[in-house]
Amino acid sequence: MVVVAPATPADAKGLLKSAIRAGKPVIFIEHKLLYNTKGEVPAGEFTTPTGQAEIKRIGRDITIVSYSHMLLFALEAAERLAQEVTQTEVVDLRTVEPLDMAMVLKSVQDTGRLLVVHESHSNCGLGAEIVAHAVEMLPPTSLLSPPRRLGAKQVPISYILLTPR
Repeated sequence: MVVVAPATPADAKGLLKSAIRAGKPVIFIEHKLLYNTKGEVPAGEFTTPTGQAEIKRIGRDITIVSYSHMLLFALEAAERLAQEVTQTEVVDLRTVEPLDMAMVLKSVQDTGRLLVVHESHSNCGLGAEIVAHAVEMLPPTSLLSPPRRLGAKQVPISYILLTPR
């Protein structure tokens, strides 16, 4: 199964076309707060490959990995950090399954630091999985500081379980 979560109008179009043509189940996650996002969309026929992350901003000091709506905040943070002389590399996952860990690991090896920014709880989520992969797969000397996750506070979410009588 493929799970895509675009952040830009171009990726929304390209990933939707890829999803239609995939020949297998694809979950297309569209964040409603992105509906008014403006951006260039190539004219004509094109697809965005699933399973391939994209570097949205090149940097040398830290890697921020994100996707969907939170990518916009990651890019804004990178702009602010640039004013303080911190060059931030921003990786847009675009596809959360399959996950392009090769690109993430390459970026972290180049910068030595990793911050994963996502909307879900910090524990037991995609951010935790990315950090675990980085710690397991990178040589210990690659990381200049421990990887970090920035996500929602760990609070219980209420639900009602209805059972037939």
